[in-house]
Order: sequence, then C-alpha cells, then structure tokens
Amino acid sequence: MPSKFYASCNKNICVSCGACAVECPRGAIEIWKGCYAVIDKNICVGCGLCKRICPANCIEFLNRETEEN
Repeated sequence: MPSKFYASCNKNICVSCGACAVECPRGAIEIWKGCYAVIDKNICVGCGLCKRICPANCIEFLNRETEEN
C-alpha cells in the first residue's frame, strides 16, 4: 500500500545521473530522453530511497491527499 506521499523530481535541477532509477525498488523512475528523472506517482510507494541517493537533491515528496482535494 503506498504512503500518502509520493516522490517528485524537480527537472530543472536534475542531473539525469540515473541513481534514483537504479535505487527504486518498484521501478517507478526513468530518465526521460537523458534529460531528467520522471517518477510515476501511481507506482511510487514513497519509500524515500530515491531522495536519499540523489546527488542533486532534486527529489521532494508531495502529499497525495492534498493533491486530490
């Protein structure tokens, strides 16, 4: 069951290193055309592994409940 949070990447500061995609246990992250990470919020369970590994500190967590209201 996913948490109430999901990861989101700030594409303006992402360095497209791919560390987050490798670390994601659910396969929710891919590097879009070599430019930046794209995170599928429907697959992301909010575990935080991607945020911990990101060298650019471009991943933040958004609240699913706030977004839906």
